Amino acid sequence: MKELIDIKYWIFDLDNTLYSGQTQVFSEVDKKMSAFISKKMNVDLVKAKEIQKKYFYEYGTTLSGLMKQDGIDPHDFLEFVHDIDISWLPKDLKLREELIKIKEKKIIFTNGSHSHVENVTKQLGINGLFDGAFDIVDANFTPKPHLEPYEKLIKKFNINPNQSILIEDIAHNLEQAKNLGMKTCWLENEEAFAKKDSDKSYIDYKIKDLPSFLQEINILKSN
Repeated sequence: MKELIDIKYWIFDLDNTLYSGQTQVFSEVDKKMSAFISKKMNVDLVKAKEIQKKYFYEYGTTLSGLMKQDGIDPHDFLEFVHDIDISWLPKDLKLREELIKIKEKKIIFTNGSHSHVENVTKQLGINGLFDGAFDIVDANFTPKPHLEPYEKLIKKFNINPNQSILIEDIAHNLEQAKNLGMKTCWLENEEAFAKKDSDKSYIDYKIKDLPSFLQEINILKSN
């Protein structure tokens, strides 16, 4: 844990990482994806959900499958699925406090959109605390865990991977980060897809709670 004192680039996934997956925020996005597919393909919601999950598992994101198989305009998709009301999501004052204490670069790395980043961080009360965000548009719609978005992230923010850590809820999204020289941290959860490969050696740290983890680092840094 002490080696994390010297981290210069704190890179955070967004969904189910900066907020707990138990809040069910992403289930709102999930519902919108099914609705989008249902309308575009003129199928019922059950069939739409099947298509959605098939594409997710085969291509890394539902959007990638829709673009490759169905020629869907990605901007239309992102605008629709991320137009969600999460005004019920409570502020995370502890997370805000610990993020403020981290004076090094803080970046959000997401397969979602910039508008989704803005919506979520505003509701959590942590907007304005990050040095930037890298979204699926920045990645030219190539999602994690493909190598390309990691390389583009590093280039966009002039990141030194050897002085960086990526914190993620999806375990296999950490493999490319580790290969590039980053420290890796998996936020433990029971989602089958997210925990797959969580026993791999490319995961350096496993945590149960992000604010408490950051608090622990900040205490080490202050001593």
